[in-house]
Amino acid sequence: MALHEAKDPGAEDSATDLFASPLSEDVLPKHRMPADHSPPGVVYALIHNELLLDGNAAQNLATFCTTWSDDEVHRLMDECLDKNMVDKDEYPQTAEIESRCVNILADLWNAPSTGENAPNAMGCSTTGSSEAAILGGLALKWRWRQRRRNEGKSTERPNLVCGPVQICWDKFARYFDVELRQVPLEPGATGLRAHQLKDYVDENTIGVVAILGVTFTCDYEPVAEFAAELDRIQAETGWDVPIHVDAASGGFIAPFLHPDLVWDFRLPRVASINTSGHKYGLAPLGVGWAIWRTADLLPEDLVFRVNYLGGDIPTFALNFSRPGGEIVAQYYTFLRLGRGGYRRVQQACADTARYLAGEVAAMGPFTLLYDGNGALPAVSYKLTDPAGAGFSLYDLSDQLRMRGWQVPAYPLPADQQDTVIQRVLIRHGVGRDEIALLAADMRRALQRLTHGVPPESDRAGFHH
Repeated sequence: MALHEAKDPGAEDSATDLFASPLSEDVLPKHRMPADHSPPGVVYALIHNELLLDGNAAQNLATFCTTWSDDEVHRLMDECLDKNMVDKDEYPQTAEIESRCVNILADLWNAPSTGENAPNAMGCSTTGSSEAAILGGLALKWRWRQRRRNEGKSTERPNLVCGPVQICWDKFARYFDVELRQVPLEPGATGLRAHQLKDYVDENTIGVVAILGVTFTCDYEPVAEFAAELDRIQAETGWDVPIHVDAASGGFIAPFLHPDLVWDFRLPRVASINTSGHKYGLAPLGVGWAIWRTADLLPEDLVFRVNYLGGDIPTFALNFSRPGGEIVAQYYTFLRLGRGGYRRVQQACADTARYLAGEVAAMGPFTLLYDGNGALPAVSYKLTDPAGAGFSLYDLSDQLRMRGWQVPAYPLPADQQDTVIQRVLIRHGVGRDEIALLAADMRRALQRLTHGVPPESDRAGFHH
């Protein structure tokens, strides 16, 4: 007698069309788990189709984050999907790769006593540059507090001085009870200027944050000038104020494109640096780095040693479990590109940014704030005559979004909040041809905004 097996109604039937499956014939659950399982291919396809509603990452010119990676990076990420970065006892080679990355970055940024003969740099990986910045801020606060205690002085009301910083510094200040003294922008300035420090620094200042790649304008703040001004302030007052460099983007640009710019550990006053591996570090999303000039600048009280998962694990982070794939991918990129490869990639981006700056300047209604020279591979600009232009940069952003481009418009920080600008970031994977298409779409958008109709060349493109 033949044996017959009843078919599982939830099993995938390759002969059944995806869009005739039971799951596809209803609205996907949004508030409650479904009662039973569904075929994995069907679930994948339906979620995949929902994600098509997201913007095209390649056209997102607002983000600093990596949107293109080698196939080998995808393979390594998949192989590391089950590795918990914090469990260094179980995954010692992943921990070793993290240590190598820390040493490579410390050497890249000219930390003392680094290189092949002294491979013991102080630093750690994080989930991104925001967490790395917060860890840098904590070290500043702890050292300031200990110094005040040693001097028998009050440890109340610590403050941190900065210019137009990313929101992570507001979070640090609020979460860890530090006054954030955010210095207003001067007219025409693209960031904090050294002469402004004297009006904001005092004995309770735990540090000054210098931005190597201002989020708003993409320019570098003059770190060496900050250091010189703080030297002068210390000579007058005795206040020894360290610098933390937020090099979220510029930390992977300046060493390759601007090697003579002194901004890093060559300045004795620079105590720590954070960067984002998943921005111009060219690693996939989810990795940042915090590096200290010397080991003594990271207070031991901030490092936890946890007897967990088989070993005594030192940890300095705001979370515990996180994947190791991004760190492995960062090391892969270091090895694959080397200094010469990073230089060529970043130079290509910078050249494309300068090409776009020329196109934008030639369009007529814009004034460039940053033209891609001397800092990040990017362009920022404003309307020369906002009142008389007949449109706003927000209108232009909406027009460009119709073609899939994500180009943000936003006001500058205080005291220049009346100035609205746009910013275009050029990243690895954003090529010259793509930016030429953006420039052409900008010109067409300007024609529609100022004349109400597309240009003649657009209308002539349709043939029947």
